[in-house]
Amino acid sequence: MSDDHSSFGFSTRAIHVGQDPEPRTGAVTVPVFQTSTFAQEAVGKHTGYEYARTGNPTRTALEAALASMEGAAFGVDFASGLAAEDAILRMLRPGDHIVMGNDAYGGTFRLISKVFAPMGITWSAHDLTDPAGLGAAWPENTKIVWAETPTNPLLTVIDIAAVADVAHANGALLVCDNTFATPYLQQPLAHGADLVVHSTTKYLGGHSDTVGGFVATNNAEFDTHLRYIQNAVGAVRGPWDVYLTLRGAKTLAIRMDRHNENAAAVVEMLEANSAVSSVLYPGLSSHPGHEAATRQMSGFGGMVSFRAAGGRDAAIRIIEKAKLFILAESLGAVESLIEHPGVMTHASAEGSPLEVPDDLVRLSVGIEDISDILADLEQALS
Repeated sequence: MSDDHSSFGFSTRAIHVGQDPEPRTGAVTVPVFQTSTFAQEAVGKHTGYEYARTGNPTRTALEAALASMEGAAFGVDFASGLAAEDAILRMLRPGDHIVMGNDAYGGTFRLISKVFAPMGITWSAHDLTDPAGLGAAWPENTKIVWAETPTNPLLTVIDIAAVADVAHANGALLVCDNTFATPYLQQPLAHGADLVVHSTTKYLGGHSDTVGGFVATNNAEFDTHLRYIQNAVGAVRGPWDVYLTLRGAKTLAIRMDRHNENAAAVVEMLEANSAVSSVLYPGLSSHPGHEAATRQMSGFGGMVSFRAAGGRDAAIRIIEKAKLFILAESLGAVESLIEHPGVMTHASAEGSPLEVPDDLVRLSVGIEDISDILADLEQALS
């Protein structure tokens, strides 16, 4: 493949970047280099690989592919999304401050508030849909603004460029969690973000069979930091899990097209159902972030949240009546999933500024036949 990958389309890069045929055998698929160590030519002289924690050719291929998909110069694969977040947060020192959105993944909130806060890192939650308000009430010593867009689980949309401008004007970095949107629908670096983080467990892997994380950046110093932390801490995956993510990423575009299509149909049905009090989805023209989503996203994704008209008990009844929708945590895979964020993925935020409504239901709309998806939801809501 040409060295100038930028001239190729998204799916072409997902399938080919970093994945030239293996030179010794001509294998078209990147091999799973199932080894812990590598033979060296002489003392202190090796082929670029010495120990699998430090580097593995399968992992190198995935990092090149995902970086290209994000439009990034650098990318680092991690053992999980939270391991990726942890490596970024280790850039901070005691006394530094983190600004979070007032809606975020519960695991991110737990990592910042329960792991880094006792080490002297302070944090506060802000409405990131109001960048001017954040700038006017800028917390002292803020070094990182941590944003998700769309957010988990309320599907709030953040104007990446506007928040990046406020962060940079105050000497801070913008980290953007792009897990929900995926690089197919949104590329935050192009809008001013400094680092982009993913749980590759979700849409990038796409098949609920491996856990992983990824960070993309255009800053060489950040890349050096991330790789040092990864090696020093050991936050790496085995090559088979890396391979599964690489295989999944090849079909991201066609899967996301189907997720978008199915989610739009689900939203239309939910909006017309009396058991639903409100639907949260960036594709709705009534959504407060619809205009920003239209500008920075090429599609609105497969995640849909809604509030049950009958409150918490009604939400739980709906969830437990679903049959095709599997009651499970996680998201972004081929199968449809349903969950109660307040009890499940976001329980750690209870009592905090990030606590979610107890009548909220989160759907990860899969790529099954839409008639089956709608029939299952209709019977669950009836």
